[in-house]
Amino acid sequence: MNFRKLGRTGLNVSEIGFGAWAIGGSWGPQSENDSTAALNRALDLGVNFIDTAAGYGDGRSERIIAGVLKGRREDVIVATKTPPAAGPWPPSPYCLSAERYAEKYLRANLEERLRNLGTDRIDLLQLHTWTRAWNRRPEPFEVLRKLKEEGKIRFVGVSTPEQDQNSVIDLMRGGWVDVVQVIYNIFEQEPAAELLPTAADTGVGIIVRVVFDEGALTGKWTRETQFPEGDFRRSYFEGDRLGRSVERARRVAAELGESGYSLPQAAIKFALAHPAVGTVIPGMRNPRQAEANCLVSGLAPLPEDLLRRLHRHLWLRGFWYAGK
Repeated sequence: MNFRKLGRTGLNVSEIGFGAWAIGGSWGPQSENDSTAALNRALDLGVNFIDTAAGYGDGRSERIIAGVLKGRREDVIVATKTPPAAGPWPPSPYCLSAERYAEKYLRANLEERLRNLGTDRIDLLQLHTWTRAWNRRPEPFEVLRKLKEEGKIRFVGVSTPEQDQNSVIDLMRGGWVDVVQVIYNIFEQEPAAELLPTAADTGVGIIVRVVFDEGALTGKWTRETQFPEGDFRRSYFEGDRLGRSVERARRVAAELGESGYSLPQAAIKFALAHPAVGTVIPGMRNPRQAEANCLVSGLAPLPEDLLRRLHRHLWLRGFWYAGK
């Protein structure tokens, strides 16, 4: 396993981290035995960074992580997320940060995160979404700074809103966040324009999520794939999006040709190719997936000519653009 610095935090993190959404639920049936085995196998293979959230199974993911770490001695870095209080998701331009992330709420939610994870300090606490409507007065981060000073959290971060990832750039330039979690993959390359260079300039650590585009870039799906009720991917790939994603993934796989990289390996290596990226956090639901993902760290970087060709596979998925 290779390791990288996570921005200015000084944390030395495994470049392959453990994305813990699926072990909490919302991705179809998932046994706790498989979840525990996947996490243990990832740790055995050198993973030292785990990302979870309050919303991953209403704390179930956090509790599974706490149970596994209780029996191990490794120095593992755990990041979790606090969602905004009840209201529109994503927050609308008319929401007030003082209501959605009030100090009383943030403190109470943090205590729940601490209990679930069985610890007295969170390594990295991230706000689970944001809106640029709050950039002029980022009051929630003033509260998080106080919690940091009180020793309740080590570092402060934010997870980008899917529809407006660039909304957090002002926070980065203003010194409000230590880490940003961003969607960055072969289809979603917009962060390379400004967000990732800003991270490099400001020393903000970068966690990459959705590196497989919720599974499309693993090459496993077909146009006939069906997801069960309660599975997040059922809505993510609704309408013609599954068919279009399958076709796009097929074109990427063809681009790889005789390179020696499988589609999911190339997807991970693509994200790791940007120097601002600290860690990539693919989901791992069983030991086999943990092994396949961790193996990628030991592979050679993508050749520059292949990387340039993959740049041409960015996909502008706004409804106004057919993306053909």
